Amino acid sequence: MTTLMTLWLPILLSAVFVFVTSSVIHMVIQWHKADYKVLNDEAKVLDALRAAKVGPGEYMFPGCNSMKDMGSPEMQAKFAQGPVGSVIVRPAGSFNMGKSLGQWFLLCLFVSACVAWLTLQARLPGAPAGDIFKISFGAAFLGHALTHVDEAIWKGLPWGIVMRFTIDGLAYAAVTAGTFAWLWPASF
Repeated sequence: MTTLMTLWLPILLSAVFVFVTSSVIHMVIQWHKADYKVLNDEAKVLDALRAAKVGPGEYMFPGCNSMKDMGSPEMQAKFAQGPVGSVIVRPAGSFNMGKSLGQWFLLCLFVSACVAWLTLQARLPGAPAGDIFKISFGAAFLGHALTHVDEAIWKGLPWGIVMRFTIDGLAYAAVTAGTFAWLWPASF
């Protein structure tokens, strides 16, 4: 019987390879550098947020408490006046890059384990590498490439940014699929 544990090597290596690929994309190529903008008059905005005692969380503005309120003339006027958006506030203190990179690696590992499980449901050891590549590519694409689409739909993330993250996901899916095709067991 073939279990998920027999695929520990492609799971681990594909997560490592995706992690390295993402590091190259973000730190060497810096293809997402223009995705994040700096606020005009940032000091005043930050002072206003501190004065309002805004804690960690995600906030929408203008804010309303119900769908009924959203349709009110007052809220419609606020939306028309603008700005309309959302902001994520993190806890105070320096950004912990190590923690975020660790969590990213754990996500890569989880996606790779899901890819292994899904591919194993469709193909047994000894299956042709092309079949393994196609199935694992599709599964990895779902796990890596579509993660920002809902942010464009619901939060207004610009579609250009979503497309760049989707292209990243295509690269991660190809790396994952190549790893699984390369290390897929030959037999039981």
